[in-house]
Amino acid sequence: MLFCFAMSNDLLPCVEVQPSGPARFAVIWLHGLGADGHDFEPIVPYLNIPPSAGVRFVFPNAPRIPVSINWGMVMPAWYDITEPDLRKRHDEAGVRRSAEHVKALIRRENERGVPSGRIVLAGFSQGGAIALHLGLRHTEKLAGIMALSTYLVCEDSMEQELSDANRDTPLFQAHGIQDPMVPLDRGEAARERLNGLGIEVYWKTYPMMHEVCPQEIEDIGNWLRRVLPTG
Repeated sequence: MLFCFAMSNDLLPCVEVQPSGPARFAVIWLHGLGADGHDFEPIVPYLNIPPSAGVRFVFPNAPRIPVSINWGMVMPAWYDITEPDLRKRHDEAGVRRSAEHVKALIRRENERGVPSGRIVLAGFSQGGAIALHLGLRHTEKLAGIMALSTYLVCEDSMEQELSDANRDTPLFQAHGIQDPMVPLDRGEAARERLNGLGIEVYWKTYPMMHEVCPQEIEDIGNWLRRVLPTG
């Protein structure tokens, strides 16, 4: 696989892992609060997706903004967080702004020859919240949505804004049962809310904290090979 760092004046800077030949599929994978596009890059070889499969991995860097819960420190973040209770006071303006940034990356993949139906939108923690928010509202069919150690934001508008195009899109949700940052009940609440809207969720838990573990990485690889017809 080839590694590069892609950016333009109009797009978020991204770390990319390129296939050995032309890209036919893409996984846009959003990092968590305070991390960057390199955070999940080392996982790619362990997903057991051969470079010849034509999958491009795109790892955007979130904008750097002040984060209230961290004393206003400026760091990479998809939106502001004002308090520890993740059920309250979501920064809707920040969420929607980041969703537009990621939509621009989806459009770029379309322009590079990868249709939306061959794109997986993935994310961890804050990035997972954006993946769920945008993926379920995106008006073009996606190949899959992956939400790791995360929760729902902007729930009040979700039912009205839910896209029929992605109502039955494969959705993989995973959570650590010992997660102190995003408690398991937040992940479970997201799953139950989605189920209540008729969205089927492939749900997995692992004996871990706010992280990923080897079994989860294996399960992610297996799921990606199912939703991306790389054979």
